[in-house]
Amino acid sequence: MTNKALLIIDVQNDYFPGGAWELVGMEAAAANTAKLIEKTRSAGETVVHVQHVFTGGGAPFFNEGTEGVEIHESCKPLDGEALVQKPKANSFLDTNLKEVLDAAGVEELVVVGAMTQNCIDSTVRAAADLGYKVTVVHDACATRDLELNGEVIPAKAVQASFMAALGFSFASVIDTKAYLAA
Repeated sequence: MTNKALLIIDVQNDYFPGGAWELVGMEAAAANTAKLIEKTRSAGETVVHVQHVFTGGGAPFFNEGTEGVEIHESCKPLDGEALVQKPKANSFLDTNLKEVLDAAGVEELVVVGAMTQNCIDSTVRAAADLGYKVTVVHDACATRDLELNGEVIPAKAVQASFMAALGFSFASVIDTKAYLAA
């Protein structure tokens, strides 16, 4: 058993071009995630997939039973890899994620996926609060432009701001190249 896990959050079809809630840079983030999955699998470490699912319909994306809710082909789980479905942004809230990680003896998380300002942020902060050592691979995460009081905040600025905040006290924040070289 390993004490490290790759936690892949919401790499789902609706976030890709043509999806219901397209993110800026999602294809590049998924390509980097696929590299991290390959390294993690070859090292025999734990891979955990998280899938956001809205039940009852009416959500702008990730509606149960749609193609958009499915995990993207580039990052599909293998048989035997954990798949945790979640109803909220925080991957630990109202899920069995902590139990899955505990059963695998995980003490350290490497977090990737989407959306940076929502599910990545809330999950990383929760993981740190639960005592996990956390690394975020920033170029394997994606977001989108946001808006506040009529001003558009570009995705690049959103990404940088949230990664800087997480790196301040919740996680080590590095890029894919550095992680793969370690």
